[in-house]
Amino acid sequence: MAALGWLTARRRPATARSVLAGEAAAEAARKTSLPAELPDGRSLAADQDTSVRTEAEEPAFPVVGDDRAAAFFDLDNTVMQGAAIFHFGRGLYKRKFFQRRELTRFAWQQAWFRLAGVEDPEHMQDARDSALSIVKGHRVSELMSIGEEIYDEYMADRIWPGTRALAQAHLDAGQRVWLVTAAPVETATIIARRLGLTGALGTVAESVDGVYTGRLVGEPLHGPAKAEAVRALAAAEGLDLDRCAAYSDSHNDIPMLSLVGHPYAINPDAKLRKHARALDWRLRDYRTGRKAARVGIPAAAGVGALAGGTAAAVALHRRRR
Repeated sequence: MAALGWLTARRRPATARSVLAGEAAAEAARKTSLPAELPDGRSLAADQDTSVRTEAEEPAFPVVGDDRAAAFFDLDNTVMQGAAIFHFGRGLYKRKFFQRRELTRFAWQQAWFRLAGVEDPEHMQDARDSALSIVKGHRVSELMSIGEEIYDEYMADRIWPGTRALAQAHLDAGQRVWLVTAAPVETATIIARRLGLTGALGTVAESVDGVYTGRLVGEPLHGPAKAEAVRALAAAEGLDLDRCAAYSDSHNDIPMLSLVGHPYAINPDAKLRKHARALDWRLRDYRTGRKAARVGIPAAAGVGALAGGTAAAVALHRRRR
């Protein structure tokens, strides 16, 4: 499958499915976005006096009142510690949507993510397939309602304050701020709304008459698909990508980061850190130490109660190899 090429996303051109996924995400995001206002209460659309960068003087960033600028934030390990799909899975398990063995699998995938510092495409595809099978036949409105509760239970305390402050700086400047994530768009929209952001670009699961079919529109919003989503949203919203900013922890998001004039590496993995330094991108690391994401896995991932199950999953994974 095309998804197995995610680890080399920089070299891989966008496929028709990633374009479809990006366009679907942009359309969904525009339907659920919040109206943006300038600090004095005026709408962005009503304010046309935007700041322009000149070679003689570098303006403060973000530029106040620039209605053609926006910020795009990856979610997992950039805005929030850990993976949103895992936290969502924990909440669904608590509500008896699936069995313990599937929660153990979610825990193993989260532990791998924290240990390796990279998103394994095999694990991501497995998580995607598991999530689709779990929600198939359920109403979108039901999952949205449950998602609100899960945010309070498992996600609210895992937001990185430093990244949250960066997003707020863009909002205070009157710019729109979007999450861009492989997580389901419904989950991403809840998180964006709770943080006071404009909206979210996420993976779009197909629904008919408000009921999930168990299929995706295109492919997961990952790698090149994220770049396609940002490009599509920018075109629809009249944004100038050279004046926009993007933030991520993963080298898989280099296609998205490369689209904008202001790329930031946040809590970067080794490959992104190297790439960012080579191109003189700005870096921010809000972890307590360079190895923070690679130690204390049960506590950091919130799976202390499942330590035994995770160990069993690790052993099973090794036997499969």
